[in-house]
Amino acid sequence: MAQSLDHEEFFSGRCVLVNGPLIVGSGPSGLAVSAGLKQQGVPFVILERANCIASLWKNRTYDRLKLHLPKQFCELPYIPFPEYFPEYPTKHQFINYLESYAKHFEISPRFNECVQSAEYDEKCGMWRVKTVTNGDSRSTIEYICRWIVVAAGENAEKVVPEFEGLQEFGGNVMHVCDYKSGETYQKKNVLVVGCGNSGMEVSLDLCHHNAFPSMVVRSSVHVLPKEILGKSTFELAVSMMKWLPVWAVDKILLAAVRLILGKIEEYGLKRPSIGPLQLKDTEGKTPVLDVGALKKIRSGEIKIVPGIKKFSHASVELINGQILEIDSVIMATGYCSNVPSWLKENEFFSRDGLPKSAFPNGWKGKAGLYAVGFTRRGLSGASLDAIKVAQDIGKIWKNETKQKNQSISVL
Repeated sequence: MAQSLDHEEFFSGRCVLVNGPLIVGSGPSGLAVSAGLKQQGVPFVILERANCIASLWKNRTYDRLKLHLPKQFCELPYIPFPEYFPEYPTKHQFINYLESYAKHFEISPRFNECVQSAEYDEKCGMWRVKTVTNGDSRSTIEYICRWIVVAAGENAEKVVPEFEGLQEFGGNVMHVCDYKSGETYQKKNVLVVGCGNSGMEVSLDLCHHNAFPSMVVRSSVHVLPKEILGKSTFELAVSMMKWLPVWAVDKILLAAVRLILGKIEEYGLKRPSIGPLQLKDTEGKTPVLDVGALKKIRSGEIKIVPGIKKFSHASVELINGQILEIDSVIMATGYCSNVPSWLKENEFFSRDGLPKSAFPNGWKGKAGLYAVGFTRRGLSGASLDAIKVAQDIGKIWKNETKQKNQSISVL
């Protein structure tokens, strides 16, 4: 842990003493742990850098997005999805669910407060969390708390690789977090960089809007059908893992995939040597669930191209020497955690902003530090962590409250 700093050197501004834990982030993870603390009767403060809950879902996702897993694997603790929701809820249905969830548990984040630093002060045995309000560096608050729950998520910041000549490119360049629909790309040649779920879905959406996408596939990728034998692929995998080891489930899945999807390698989609579930556990790489893009790839409406060598004013040169004339570039290059930029701690979190301990042990650190939503297992993993965190803090809170009440009774 970092050593204690002199208070005047560390901060000059308004201080708030938090009676309970401080939660950083009001996405699904932050909401889930907040609900759990409400259930435990523990007061808390929740901070959010944006002006709304679930800002990633509201402001940084494309219009056609649906949950990639069946709804039963995406529910937050204590409240299920409405029965009338489809098996794969839309983005807007999920946002409505989150808003209803926050309203039900009376969760009221402090919006527009961006955490600049969080450091454990060993001298006083408390966390000192400095925030900037509304982007104004002069408007600062220091929160003093015993517990801090990091719920800022694995996808807090966009990742944009550097490419030679990209600054010279004369067309539009955006990250997928700013993409809404292909409506403005009609008849345009669009280069989609990345072949994950976002890259596949954006390429499919561009086709639906009569654009001409080329998708850059730089590495191997697992493409799985959304359903196998009438069941969702994920649900089937979860069922099999109750009885079989992961490697065996991977073999069964891949055999089924070859029967259903055929040899996708001939279209430029090379499969990894490790199975999809093992790859997810070891490297955090999520398999792509096919929602229709593969059909467009087979027909040639989505062109698969290799890695990028360099850009020029109106084109891109690929590593195989091919030159493509393009009008726009969409970077479907993923996201990363921003925790290392503000959490002054080097034991629990690694440099990539994820807990060093793998699931299911990555939810609790030392000195009142907790993490929710960093399991690489989506919403179901976040929910499991949230329940553990709320119960752990709740147990300590109740024991100490009981001891205080007993002391008052004796007096």
